[in-house]
Amino acid sequence: MENILAFLPLITLIVLALITRKMTGSIVTAVFLAMLFLHKKHILSGTIEAFYDTLTNSSFQFCLILIILFGGIIELFQQSGALQGFGNLISGYAKGQKKIMILAWFMSALMFVDEYLNSITVTFSMRDITDRNGIPREHLAFQSHTMACCLCAAVPFTSWIGFSLSLVKDYGMGFEEYVKAIPLMFYPLLMILMTLLIAAGIVPKLGNLRKAYMRVKEGGPAFLDEGMENLVDIGSVEAAKPSSAINALLPIAVLVAGVLICDNDLIYGLILALMCQFVLYIPQKLMTISEFFETFFNGAKGMTTIGIVVFLGFTLSAANKELGFFDIVTGGVGGSVPPVLIPIISFLLTAFCVFAVGGCWVVMLITMPIFLPLAIASGASVSLTVAAVMSGICLGYSLCFYADTVFMCTAGTGVSNITIIRTIFPYAAIAGILSCLGFTVCGLLM
Repeated sequence: MENILAFLPLITLIVLALITRKMTGSIVTAVFLAMLFLHKKHILSGTIEAFYDTLTNSSFQFCLILIILFGGIIELFQQSGALQGFGNLISGYAKGQKKIMILAWFMSALMFVDEYLNSITVTFSMRDITDRNGIPREHLAFQSHTMACCLCAAVPFTSWIGFSLSLVKDYGMGFEEYVKAIPLMFYPLLMILMTLLIAAGIVPKLGNLRKAYMRVKEGGPAFLDEGMENLVDIGSVEAAKPSSAINALLPIAVLVAGVLICDNDLIYGLILALMCQFVLYIPQKLMTISEFFETFFNGAKGMTTIGIVVFLGFTLSAANKELGFFDIVTGGVGGSVPPVLIPIISFLLTAFCVFAVGGCWVVMLITMPIFLPLAIASGASVSLTVAAVMSGICLGYSLCFYADTVFMCTAGTGVSNITIIRTIFPYAAIAGILSCLGFTVCGLLM
């Protein structure tokens, strides 16, 4: 019975989100069930304690500051006319759907240092350009979300690497060993390549992406209002007169440089970008000082709903862990597993855990100490097992519809989190199957 209870909040969330298409009500219900199962008659005090625990969670604190800063900065970009000016500049160089989506792909590649930076910056910068060129928002959302999730594992200079290295160093692995494992990270590498080939028109459009392009081809809108609740309330990009593209490019450059200089900390980069906006916009008289701060706070206020949903997502993630979800999923993995199967099992179970809890770092913290010692004891390749775990992180993260990164992509594109996952799914399934084949073959050879 306890095993069933551990899965019920997640199942409830999935079913309600698909039926009602309302993320807020669905996740509130799922959290309520998790609190009921955990605390029973002490549900009220237990829930309040769980909320306090989430508020003191450093990862949530990071997300909350990020959401506030991003909301204000994006609103400033729009109301200053910076994004419109950037769009006009891009339109002069990149003409046609393929060139624009390839440009968006390269922008994502340049924003590799952090998945939030990637999702928000690329989507807000490119969405009006893609709209004007008849590219469905679903394609931009799918490409940006996929790249954000996969680059952090496949590029050895991202916000994930320090955390990943801290987990593998106990097993005799360091930076060089992690780099050697990257060519074996089949899922993220396949998805990064696949998004480029789709943008170039080489890989065909499947499923929801194909339907989206058919809609636009038949005269429908590039951005379809799906009737879902609006998780982000940011003003229209058409509300301001276009200004110089430098007003967008320079703060973004400062943001990226700040992240790289300040030990891959995105908060430093965002604050420096905000300061850069102030120095640029006030002397140009794009807005007064009071208008600058009013615009910033309006943008931050527009991110309130998504901030609450992310808060509830962290609370549900912690509750799933406390309900024993990880013990149930990984409990069957033991010394009887043949060495050749350890990588593929590591890949699939890690992906399922990430999908279930909506977070990647907590899953890495739990799965690495399970699968790496198992690989060492059985004689399986440790590098291949690390690659399998990181591939599973990317697969689960890219398909979890209540993960923080998909909400960032929803904020940037306006496309619902459910629609983003539906668009990704057929490609993720193909890459997942090919990855399973790759881990099986390499498991036999290594």
